[in-house]
Amino acid sequence: MSSKSHPKSNPTREERLKAALKANMGRRKAQARARSQAEATKQADESSAEQKD
Repeated sequence: MSSKSHPKSNPTREERLKAALKANMGRRKAQARARSQAEATKQADESSAEQKD
């Protein structure tokens, strides 16, 4: 039997790196979305506070 008979049970280095990169990019995109949302909320709060004065 060849070692490639069960590729899911023993991923190659390239497959592991690909999966790690995909997970890392997902985390980074989530962080960027959270930051932009927090910044938008902060700006909205500041503008509403200025309008009340």
